Amino acid sequence: MEIPALADLLDLQDMDIEIDRLLDQRQNLPELEQYKMAHGDRLAADEKLQGLQDRLRETNLQLDKSEGELELTEIKLSETETRLYSGGMNARETENMRLEVKHLGERRGTMEEHVLELLDVREGLQAEVETAEQDAARLRESEGKLEQQIAAAWKEIDLQIGRRENRKSEIAGGIPEELLDRYERLRRTKEGVAIARLDHGQCGGCHLSLSATEQKEARQTDPALCVHCRRMLVL
Repeated sequence: MEIPALADLLDLQDMDIEIDRLLDQRQNLPELEQYKMAHGDRLAADEKLQGLQDRLRETNLQLDKSEGELELTEIKLSETETRLYSGGMNARETENMRLEVKHLGERRGTMEEHVLELLDVREGLQAEVETAEQDAARLRESEGKLEQQIAAAWKEIDLQIGRRENRKSEIAGGIPEELLDRYERLRRTKEGVAIARLDHGQCGGCHLSLSATEQKEARQTDPALCVHCRRMLVL
């Protein structure tokens, strides 16, 4: 195999190693783990906020209902008192009306207490909802900033990958197709290193030394192959 073709293959491999490194960097940005955590926190905050909003909505419905019932009870109490004090009834009717006024008055008191309790609950929930909204907004902002940082980092990495892909295409244009196929097959099984220099009797791929006899054996293949790792060698 022509030495220039093998040398070009080394340059091609350098580009591939750089591309692999950049792809790994792209997939393992520190911001990605931070974003994952921020996203989880934001989802939890949104869920908490939704739960509080649902409770507040239900409390408002209960309050509206209770205030409506209280208003009806007050109207009925007022009407009953008017009838009681207007006279014109016998003693039995008067007593029954008095008992009804007493009952309605007690009922009104109970309902007023219930309304006041619901008002207190609503006030507390409104404060919790406001705090939860602020927390969710803060986490959403943090998540958005991380998204922007990741997008910017990916853009820069993709530009670097693009430049190396262009250079890789230029280099590959001068390498025989059969050699390229062999290179690609080896890269898949040799941790991305398909070809290495034989420097001072040592393989640059597996870093094992080759004896004089092993170097002679390596030269007998085309291209030369390391007797230990079977990577292509540039002698």
